[in-house]
Amino acid sequence: MIPKELLKKVRQIQIRTLRTVNDVLAGQYHSAFRGRGMEFEEVCPYQYGDDVRLIDWNVSARYGEPFIKKFREERELTVMLVVDVSPSGLFGSEQQFKLDVATELCAVLAFSAIRSNDKVGLILFADTVELYIPAKKGTKHVLRIIRELLYHQPQGSGTDISEALSFLNRVTRRKAVCFLVSDFLALESEYEPALRIARRRHDLIPIVVTDPREMTLPNVGLIELEDPETGEAALIDTTSRSLRERYANRMRAQREERETMFRRMDTSTIDIRTDRSYVEPLVRFFHQRERRR
Repeated sequence: MIPKELLKKVRQIQIRTLRTVNDVLAGQYHSAFRGRGMEFEEVCPYQYGDDVRLIDWNVSARYGEPFIKKFREERELTVMLVVDVSPSGLFGSEQQFKLDVATELCAVLAFSAIRSNDKVGLILFADTVELYIPAKKGTKHVLRIIRELLYHQPQGSGTDISEALSFLNRVTRRKAVCFLVSDFLALESEYEPALRIARRRHDLIPIVVTDPREMTLPNVGLIELEDPETGEAALIDTTSRSLRERYANRMRAQREERETMFRRMDTSTIDIRTDRSYVEPLVRFFHQRERRR
């Protein structure tokens, strides 16, 4: 039995994200992600302005006048949402946890996909894959995906991006559009090889979710910090300027290493923060994809 509070939250996300899909992203998803190819539809008489490269010379010779081939886009795509649900996602210094922002963003992507008649699937992972929902179409299916994102209680305590991508490659044989949603706090060396393999097989788009407090420490005196994935706790003195600088430098270096890795692979990312709207970076990414195509 699904709790009423959960159903209410699913409904709220549906209303909020559908408004974004319809009002802001209308047509942009479709333009950014093309179908698998072009499928022959029919031949028809050549008209002024038609591309002469599409002339069907055999038919034209048979009828004594030029005919051209018409094609239509083979539209149906498979979209896979590969989402990191490890405990580090249950952190947020603003109004939402990182996982809350990821859930809403996934809802926007899922509704955009079914609006274009594409299929959507879901993989939830921590230190191992914890849930797999095969790709299907329809609003009911998307609501189930949102429900699982909200309701799922992670069993693992770590993050294994490599295992998630290996599982993706096993269950998704045909090329798919894959959104990999994570805070990417794991070491790049641990998942870069798997990322390269998945990128060759699929259209892989990393979505990096961060919180501003992960980049800088506030000066608030003595505080106890606990690693949500290892449970390790430490008491630190945030009045120490050198400590705050070392922390900021370390986090900046980690971010720069990750960005360098993505650049080496010529992979565009969508960078999302808990203190800002995800709509602008998503729209910007769609526009960039459309221009590149």
